[in-house]
Amino acid sequence: MIVVNTETVPGHRVVESLGVVRGSTIRAKHVGSDIMASLRNLVGGEVKEYTQMLIETRNESLYRMKQEAEALGADAVVNLRFTTSQVMAGAAELLAYGTAVRLE
Repeated sequence: MIVVNTETVPGHRVVESLGVVRGSTIRAKHVGSDIMASLRNLVGGEVKEYTQMLIETRNESLYRMKQEAEALGADAVVNLRFTTSQVMAGAAELLAYGTAVRLE
């Protein structure tokens, strides 16, 4: 499955648009991570626990989006975007979305 954040796939021609596909993941903060984040906030530096959590969350959202595209018979997803929103205190959604297409 080809996934790009552009309107076209280099070297390919889009022959059919199958619609918007999305993959969503909601994650909550972990108390242990919050304690480490608070300590790092005092001394500075990367909050590696949150960095890792966001990497895993993006990967899961992307995986779910690609599964939806494959179910439609897509060869690729164009115009990939990510967005986030807070769903409750301490929990956020990460949404990956794009347009599923068939390529020539």
